[in-house]
Amino acid sequence: MSERAVPFHCPYCGEEDLRPSEQGHGAWECAACNRAFQLKFLGLLARGLQERADNGGDSI
Repeated sequence: MSERAVPFHCPYCGEEDLRPSEQGHGAWECAACNRAFQLKFLGLLARGLQERADNGGDSI
């Protein structure tokens, strides 16, 4: 899983004018609101998968 995750919207203003930042991996800049932010994937929640299976939904 080496692909870079790309946000579609700024978490602050909701605009789509985002650019990768030079600050490091997962860092993004929003040209609309002039904010910089960083995204980090923490992992999958085991309870989320368990709830889907218990409710009759498709498990992943």
